[in-house]
Amino acid sequence: MATIRDVAKRAGVAVTTVSRVLNNRGYISEETRRKVYAAMDELGYRPNEIARALQKQRSFILGLIVPTVKHPFFGALVHEIERVAAARGYKLMLTHSLMEKEKEAEYLDLLRRHRVDGIVLGSHTLEVDVFRNVRLPLVTFDRRIGEAIPFICPDNYEGGRLATEHLIARGARKIVYLSGPLSFDMLSNRRHQAYVDVVRAHGRTPIVYEFTFQAFESPAEGRYGEEIARLFHEHPDVDGIFASSDILAYAAMHVARRLGRKVPEDVKIVGFDDLFLSQTVVPPLTTVRQPIPAMAERAVEVLERQIAGGAVEIEHVFPVDLIVRGTT
Repeated sequence: MATIRDVAKRAGVAVTTVSRVLNNRGYISEETRRKVYAAMDELGYRPNEIARALQKQRSFILGLIVPTVKHPFFGALVHEIERVAAARGYKLMLTHSLMEKEKEAEYLDLLRRHRVDGIVLGSHTLEVDVFRNVRLPLVTFDRRIGEAIPFICPDNYEGGRLATEHLIARGARKIVYLSGPLSFDMLSNRRHQAYVDVVRAHGRTPIVYEFTFQAFESPAEGRYGEEIARLFHEHPDVDGIFASSDILAYAAMHVARRLGRKVPEDVKIVGFDDLFLSQTVVPPLTTVRQPIPAMAERAVEVLERQIAGGAVEIEHVFPVDLIVRGTT
């Protein structure tokens, strides 16, 4: 059976370095971490997790609550958080709320029972009081739920401004905003505010289509498709669409094509997220890129600081970029 000394020899590092990687103590470069974990895999070495947890009074498990990984944004977020957590010696316990407050309460109890060291909250229900009093290290995505609870988000307002100004610069005269539920107190609602501010500054009237439901179906099917078709019937002269997510943008592209509207000749479309599919749809989607890998890394870092008892900043706002492709 392999020992920690065998791992150190295989990785070409000191035994103390392996120990620091296993215990997530002190600065270790990502390259060194990879070497140590690769050596562990090659040798079949597994640390005694129970002993390590008892010694440190920690579980080395992080909890993550998202609506569903069926949505590509949350799938990407889960992937990146798991990658960062694993590099720092944590396991990830993933739960899906499906936007149901009862499920969130159940999963929160589950995470507590498993004594997770901290929680990343990526769910978007209206019920947040229970999380304000969770008494565990906590960080949220795109939502501020308390004055003392740190949150991670892209610069939503700047992203909305970039998208709307770009459509105007490309000649769009009648621009519609496709939105998720604005009744949710989400930081992403600032995309909507930026759109309204920009179109009004250019002497135009905002037109907003709000999807009050949360659909986890294919973006071109069901209620998404019906609502966007209604948009084109009610505003046949619409020539620009800013969608609050890439998923809504894909749906708009599909419905436009079905109704004989060419993209970008007849209608120009901008999304928000820059999911990997945005490069492969036809035409490729112009969108606002939010840096999911960097935000995931910061989320785990913030949890680690809280776990260690250190002070943390509350606001973590990341810059965004407009990625111009074929839909504009």
